[in-house]
Amino acid sequence: MRALLRAACGRLLPLAGRLCARPLAVAAPRHGLRSSPLPAASSPVPGVSPGRRTPCRRGSQFNVPPSALSVARPAGVCSMLKLPVESSAEGLDAAFIGVPLDTGTSNRPGARFGPRQLRAESAMLRRFNGSTAAAPFDSLRVADIGDVNVNLYNLPDSCRLIREAFQQILASGCVPLALGGDHTITYPILQAVAEKHGPVGLVHVDAHTDTGDRALGEEIYHGSPFRRCLEEGLLARGRLVQIGIRGSSYEPDPCLYSRQQGFRVVPAEECWGKSLVPLMVEVRKQLGAQPVYLSFDIDGLDPAYAPGTGTPEIAGLTPAQALEIIRGCRGLNIVGCDLVEVSPAYDLSGNTALLGANLLFEMLCVLPGVRSL
Repeated sequence: MRALLRAACGRLLPLAGRLCARPLAVAAPRHGLRSSPLPAASSPVPGVSPGRRTPCRRGSQFNVPPSALSVARPAGVCSMLKLPVESSAEGLDAAFIGVPLDTGTSNRPGARFGPRQLRAESAMLRRFNGSTAAAPFDSLRVADIGDVNVNLYNLPDSCRLIREAFQQILASGCVPLALGGDHTITYPILQAVAEKHGPVGLVHVDAHTDTGDRALGEEIYHGSPFRRCLEEGLLARGRLVQIGIRGSSYEPDPCLYSRQQGFRVVPAEECWGKSLVPLMVEVRKQLGAQPVYLSFDIDGLDPAYAPGTGTPEIAGLTPAQALEIIRGCRGLNIVGCDLVEVSPAYDLSGNTALLGANLLFEMLCVLPGVRSL
């Protein structure tokens, strides 16, 4: 019996070696930085981009998600949209970056695992937006640049690390699309964004205003990012919109502070049973041509669609309304985006992360410079 097993292993191991030994190459260094390994130009697998500087399928000169008709979805490194993983934002027009932080969470934790699950579910996404005809991968150089190495034991230090990471991304001329993480991350991101662009307009989709002052004596947590941003002059008053606000509160009017600071607040009740296309026409007029940041908390959606989040509130927006909001941002001067508060442990189906991944793709499709075919 042992002799037979040895003979069988002798036949199988060389075969396994041939199957796994796909040649790899490293893309040409940019500004002294070496890219992560990508499939070589001689790779026998059709539909896999051999690198940013080599044309992809159908003539695009940029990175393109590989087709599942040629490459199995579960195969390869788990990156956002199965795009190449780069070591920096240099040379990119837009980049996905994970921020695996949930130290600022007030209720159910787990959003630190959001970026991983968003990437895993994004394997379902394809090259073109079949509804809007947007062709982001024929218009922009896009890649996944990994995660911010946050300090899970020190929230202020994590904010510093996030701010510095996004300062580097923005300095390269790249538009960041952040994968959260809890909503605390938007505060240091906007510090970096405002440093480059000045005070920015805001489209904020959420069940909560996130303009709280203190919780348990702390000023920095996921319920306070926009108050901290207002105090530091990071947001352009009069060019601020919050959509989907709802739920019980500790004050008679939970939106009072937001309105006093110049937000247009659209409660969820005003969205029930209607299209939000007319609303977004008004939002585009209000925000104008100056820089805008788009922040989308997945709990803005009803928990029937997105249960995998830390602070769910009933009677929220629908996925179709989420698409109307994001697609309605087309034409705005968007300089950054985030999708936050996906907590995978509370949705074992993966549907919350799948929805979040699709919304991030939609954000990519409305960035300046993305053309339609």
